[in-house]
Amino acid sequence: MKAISDYLVSFSDEVSTRLDAITAWAREGGLAGAVDALVATLANGGVIQAFGTGHSEAFAMEIAGRAGGLIPTSKIALRDLVLHGGREVAELDSLDGSVLERDLGVAEELFNLSLVDPRDIFLIASNSGVNGSIVGLALAAKERGHTVIAVTSLEHTNAVEPKHPCGKRLSELADIVIDNRAPFGDTTLEVSGGGGVGAVSSITAAYIAQLLTIETVHSLTRAGKQPPIYVSANIPGGDEHNTALVGQYLGRLRRDA
Repeated sequence: MKAISDYLVSFSDEVSTRLDAITAWAREGGLAGAVDALVATLANGGVIQAFGTGHSEAFAMEIAGRAGGLIPTSKIALRDLVLHGGREVAELDSLDGSVLERDLGVAEELFNLSLVDPRDIFLIASNSGVNGSIVGLALAAKERGHTVIAVTSLEHTNAVEPKHPCGKRLSELADIVIDNRAPFGDTTLEVSGGGGVGAVSSITAAYIAQLLTIETVHSLTRAGKQPPIYVSANIPGGDEHNTALVGQYLGRLRRDA
């Protein structure tokens, strides 16, 4: 069997170092503001609206509609413009999949197609934090009085120029900012003759999503409230449990593929 290269060991170190840093920051109270905002939203009957484009959509999927996650969560995606709006499927196709992601004009359209209630809170993930759809949706949410929590790479976003006409980054619009600890460009290693590899933002963002969920559930239980959590549909009674709780948010949750 071929031996594992030193690159794999180095990448493991890069990932674990960043996760340890996020854990230490969280233990010192770094997550408190975000958790308090999420708990207040749920207590008021609100829903957590999660949004990310490109690989950051994985963050929204980690928040909305998965086993062990909170039920009052909804995922906003660029494909909603096709599935629920008047855009053509071809608009989702591009060489790098980033045309709509960078489109400055889609945010209002996307917001209006989404199942948003005035009580809702927005969780938006973007490594760069400057693309038009990301900044535009954050701006639309803020203009309507919603709290916005951002998960972004502060190292990357502070090294690039804003692309939205408002002249701001996601981190400058959000009420609460969580640094995903990814480096500029996202990759952590240089393979000789192969370029940059070992991107980490999806890993650290997923970890942050789970920490937010865990601490929100913990806060609810400490307050004597039963947290609305999904259980796996692959265990006995899972479907019945989930269906009953989802029914309390009828017409307010979206989890399209």
